[in-house]
Amino acid sequence: MTTSGANAKVRSIMLNTANILTLSRILAIPLVVACFWLDRGWSQWLSMSLFVAAGITDYFDGYFARRYHQISRLGRFLDPIADKLLVAAALLMLVEHGPLNGLNVLAALIILAREILVSGLREFLAELRVGLPVSQLAKWKTAVQMAAIAFLLVGDAAYPWVATAGLYLIWIAAGLTLITGYDYLRTGLRHMAEDSPPGAAE
Repeated sequence: MTTSGANAKVRSIMLNTANILTLSRILAIPLVVACFWLDRGWSQWLSMSLFVAAGITDYFDGYFARRYHQISRLGRFLDPIADKLLVAAALLMLVEHGPLNGLNVLAALIILAREILVSGLREFLAELRVGLPVSQLAKWKTAVQMAAIAFLLVGDAAYPWVATAGLYLIWIAAGLTLITGYDYLRTGLRHMAEDSPPGAAE
């Protein structure tokens, strides 16, 4: 294959619909963050709208990748990173500027710690050529987590009860996070035990 042909192939992989949607999720992050410095009611609606739109792309990039055979190594690399960056950025800004204060910071810490744990487990298991499939409960956790963050982003710009509902949902998400994180950790530990040399201490 010629150099121009190779470059064209790289561009086609980079610019397929699924990867563009994933990249748009990453590009939305600085816009969501910037809204926190705009002291206007509409900025809360804007940050929430951007966050929700970015979250929706998580479904559609997977759909296009499967439906139109656009699954690529770049997409597999970027997709989980885009999700974690979006959630982490929103949570950190909510801790700094908004309703996630006091004891509620613990819910954000639980969610962030779980994301780091699962990322580490996936990297470890990838070396063993073992997949770590997403459980149905983890999908519910993600849905509740995204709804909680969206509610917290718009907060009192909508109705007074919206921020309160967001706090309840973020704690529900944190609880589901602990359960799914434990399930993933147990899977990882099982493979670690299998990988231990004979006679190793338990």
